[in-house]
Amino acid sequence: MDAFTTGLRQRIRATESDLTRARDEGDDFLVEVEQAELDDLRRLAAEHGVEVGASRV
Repeated sequence: MDAFTTGLRQRIRATESDLTRARDEGDDFLVEVEQAELDDLRRLAAEHGVEVGASRV
């Protein structure tokens, strides 16, 4: 696995975790920010053929 794929998957996992935390804390603004980041990362993964597996959030 190359560094791009590894890094992208790590960023997705971290963003999923941050999104879950924001939801748990009731921070609606941060939920929107993290969801947008996650959507962008997933789009980037799809564009580059990187499998990211099932979403945890």
